[in-house]
Amino acid sequence: MFSDLPAKALEVMDWEWAKFQPYYEELIARALTQSSIGQWLADWTHVNDLIDERYSRLHLATTLNTADKVVQKAFTDFLDQIIPPASDAEQQLKKKLLESGLEPEGFTIPLRNMRAEADLYREENIPLATEHTKLGLVYDQIISEQTIEWDGQEVTMAGLVPLVANADRETRERAWRKGSNRVLEDRQAINENFQKLMAVRRKIAANAGKKDFRDYMWQDKLRFDYSTDDAQTFHAAIEKAVVPATARVYERRRQRWGVDTLRPWDVGVDVMRSTDLTGDPLGRPPLKPFADAAVLEEAGARIFQRVDPKLGGYFDTMRREKLMDLPNYKGKAPGAFCTSFPSLKRPFVLMNAVGLAGDVDTMLHE
Repeated sequence: MFSDLPAKALEVMDWEWAKFQPYYEELIARALTQSSIGQWLADWTHVNDLIDERYSRLHLATTLNTADKVVQKAFTDFLDQIIPPASDAEQQLKKKLLESGLEPEGFTIPLRNMRAEADLYREENIPLATEHTKLGLVYDQIISEQTIEWDGQEVTMAGLVPLVANADRETRERAWRKGSNRVLEDRQAINENFQKLMAVRRKIAANAGKKDFRDYMWQDKLRFDYSTDDAQTFHAAIEKAVVPATARVYERRRQRWGVDTLRPWDVGVDVMRSTDLTGDPLGRPPLKPFADAAVLEEAGARIFQRVDPKLGGYFDTMRREKLMDLPNYKGKAPGAFCTSFPSLKRPFVLMNAVGLAGDVDTMLHE
């Protein structure tokens, strides 16, 4: 029956669970032997890829335009109607494989990961995970709509940064205060949303028998190579070595500028590279690597081609197939990420570029 299953997720974007269900039921019922496990895993991967990509595409659409109510409904309907039964079916398949005692060649790590996922699974956490995702959508909506008026034009919070990168200290202060005040207008909504998020996280952790959400996520993220204690040791090392070093850098800057104390609008300007000593400590001109996202794409293509022509070819494919959305604009969710379309075997990169040197780093990183 899997020969009838569509190859690409774009063909199942409107499927209800009833259309996916027979494929999962067949996998759950199929006899699992050493000779059949290869095809069984391939078929499982196929149907799972379709659902995973549908999730990625719907979530991506909500980030590209947080105000699109049709897209929001499509995603939340998917979370409510497809994810719960799919999660239950996935858990049954994991248990089937783990209990079979079969271990395909090269599957030591995947089986280790699967044991951790199966151990963490709780049916009562599925609706809580959905609520957690929806609260993230609320946050994106709040942040993506934040703009201020600057010199007669409406600009986003991110878009304000390059406009004052070469400004004097007084202008930077004015920009910082305008931006901060705009964020504070949403303080109550952000705080209320965060409180709801924390309550959901505590419930998820408790249901899974974890002492806190950090321990829960440690297992969820499959972090086997280092422990929470290792992370605490790393944090302590930063506090001991990096924080004093940073304080020394700031003190040298304060003395060079001849001010009583550094303020929030002072501490990040070395990234902006202003032209005078009220900006960059060495008086260097600001870095302006690109004027718009199209130039950033072109520069990225040249960089990747020089690193390796095959890598450059992959990036050219992303450009040709429009698998990236780089510029910052009102209504776009904050941040940057790379997601995947597994059935298409393609990535997609989203970021909020505004013309800063750090945007180049972000694009290369993603």
